Amino acid sequence: MPEQKDIKAVNHGVQVIQISELEAGQRLDNYLLRVLSGVPKTRIYKAIRKGEVRINKGRAKPETKLQTGDKLRVPPLNQNQRSTPKAASHHWTERLREAVVLETDQLLVIDKPSGLAVHGGSGVTAGLIETLRLMFPEQRYLELVHRLDRDTSGLLLVAKRASTLRDLHTQLRNGQIDKRYQALVCGRWPAHLKRIDAPLERFSLASGERRVKVSAQGRPCVTDFSVLRRWRRATLIEAKPITGRTHQIRVHCQHANLSILGEQKYAMGDAEGIAETYKVPRLFLHAASLHFSVDGRRISVEAPLPTDLHAVCQRLGAPL
Repeated sequence: MPEQKDIKAVNHGVQVIQISELEAGQRLDNYLLRVLSGVPKTRIYKAIRKGEVRINKGRAKPETKLQTGDKLRVPPLNQNQRSTPKAASHHWTERLREAVVLETDQLLVIDKPSGLAVHGGSGVTAGLIETLRLMFPEQRYLELVHRLDRDTSGLLLVAKRASTLRDLHTQLRNGQIDKRYQALVCGRWPAHLKRIDAPLERFSLASGERRVKVSAQGRPCVTDFSVLRRWRRATLIEAKPITGRTHQIRVHCQHANLSILGEQKYAMGDAEGIAETYKVPRLFLHAASLHFSVDGRRISVEAPLPTDLHAVCQRLGAPL
């Protein structure tokens, strides 16, 4: 008798997926939202509610946790609405092959290039995670542990197991992952300014573009800062986000009246002029180090400033 495959098609396009050890522990709804990319969320929840989706031939709830060996029945769910994975561009594929800093059975650490979104959407056909999935088709599970803005470069964690993702998310919530960024701001960063504790609130411009601002109605937000190097017109700082809010470092720097050079959304004062003078090619924000634990083992990873940002420091001349 031939060996049974993990995924097989049955009546009229229905699939039966056998859950692997790597995928175990996920909620049913989160699993389906991931593997059925492109199917409307409302359709997926309707299928679960009506019993079209079944686990081991039984009905299940959205919050049901998948276990190793579970047989998951998935109906076609408007196959014509599903998005076909976009072919990753040769440029980003080659960049990402060179950007793998660390790979284990549990995770990947990527030194993300600036200009690459972490996921597709909003006009982006294929982001970092979609490109990785196409590059490594043998990997049944690849999920972002956290995110970086499209223009931000540096270290990014990608989990290969659902259990690893849960563990790292717990560490993030408990402040056990140490993330440090390097940023070049205009002017002189005050030596006494070690921490900014200012709540952030999201809002939308008339154009529909989403922004973030300091607001008493916002969510709590804390960033620690230290000075790495000074020049006459700029300061290289290290930023350690204690919380994890959208655009946190960028807006906290703006709140200190010292915008990050190369900033397009939150620039103020002399930032644009200084950036033009020293030919800052893009947002000068780089995720430089990560310290976290996997299976009780502490891991430290560092990524030096990319060539384009290092060149800006050289153009600034000798530090003070």
